[in-house]
Amino acid sequence: MKIMAVDYGDSHTGLACCDRTETLASPLGVINEKNFNICVEKVAAASVEYEVGLIVVGNPINMNGSEGPRSQLCRQFADLLQNYVEVPVVMWDERSTTVTAHQMMNDVNKRGKKRKEVIDAVAAAVILENYMAWRANHKEET
Repeated sequence: MKIMAVDYGDSHTGLACCDRTETLASPLGVINEKNFNICVEKVAAASVEYEVGLIVVGNPINMNGSEGPRSQLCRQFADLLQNYVEVPVVMWDERSTTVTAHQMMNDVNKRGKKRKEVIDAVAAAVILENYMAWRANHKEET
């Protein structure tokens, strides 16, 4: 099944998608939208365009495991998104994904404006890779 991951941000929301075999996660791009509701609508439209069967929204849980204001906002995003789509929307712990995405960009020496344009999509791909790894090892729970 194709799965889409969302790294929600106030201005830039990264999207990534995997292939039907759930083997490879690839960045799709970034939605540059500050309006919360319009961003949800654009993510919903992307999920239809890419024919996904599941949407994973990154949940920025605090390092101590608690949910702060940012996590609550992402949960609101996922809840509203569920009203727009016919596929399941799940939350996934995204701790340290942006750090990992920055390290990946360092590894390929992508800097400056080009880096800023893709970092959120790369973070979404990291979220998706982590979710797919969990899913592969927990088939009975999915």
